[in-house]
Amino acid sequence: MQITIIASGSGGNATLFASRGTRVLVDAGVGPRVLAQCLAAAAMAGARGSTSDCTSGSTSRSTSEWTPDAIVITHAHADHVGVAARYNKKHKIPIYASEATARAAHLGDPERVRLFSPREPFAIGALTFSPRPLPHDAAQVALVVDDGARRAALVTDLGEVPPGLLEHVAGCDVLMLESNYDEDMLDAGPYPQHLKRRIVSARGHLSNAQACALLAALPGGTHTVALMHLSENNNRPDLALAAARDALLGKRARLLAAPPRGPLVLDTAPPPGAARAPIAARQLGLFPGM
Repeated sequence: MQITIIASGSGGNATLFASRGTRVLVDAGVGPRVLAQCLAAAAMAGARGSTSDCTSGSTSRSTSEWTPDAIVITHAHADHVGVAARYNKKHKIPIYASEATARAAHLGDPERVRLFSPREPFAIGALTFSPRPLPHDAAQVALVVDDGARRAALVTDLGEVPPGLLEHVAGCDVLMLESNYDEDMLDAGPYPQHLKRRIVSARGHLSNAQACALLAALPGGTHTVALMHLSENNNRPDLALAAARDALLGKRARLLAAPPRGPLVLDTAPPPGAARAPIAARQLGLFPGM
């Protein structure tokens, strides 16, 4: 199974999972053109754990050639669902969402909307998705994606780590985990107090420290950790990576930070030398202007 992180942050979120002819986009915070450009850039990069710029790139293939088979929406915030109706209308592909998300978001033609339970696995082609509810100010789910050989977890937009989440993601080959803000940067930053309170609340976002607490408790078996949804105003990749590196000390895993706009390509198969190489951190794609 290959994973391409197209975008990760408040400006838009989208991650493509592909295995054995099935291609599913999780979240639709970027449009078809950006998706096509990013996937073309990923194909040219040709290496897992690598990034390349897709913000101004082009592709000789038509956008339709990069169209996924389906879209799964994690929750109803615009940076995750904002372009779903456009995919529904233009490409006539099914959109999967929980009932609460479908009620809260415009997903397009209801005939192509498929509802899933936030606690029951569902299959799309070669991929099985196992959701689990997360605490956020919109009905939100973590997802474990399984192709029968490898497993990956996507966990973003949560204000705290709920009971059972660690067990849900344990043993996944790849863990994509929110590390949204640095507490000191948020406290000293320009956001109004009501927004700061929302971010740090139990229904807000996960801090670097909270992400590290989960990583420190993570059992063996995960060979790659990608930090997700880093705030461009309240975090820096070097801060998030340094904290997570300490949390993963002694665990044999790669550590990466997903930039706001990718692509960042991950392979769920262990990288060469994974059995021997200790934890290593790479800062991939600093935020623009920093």
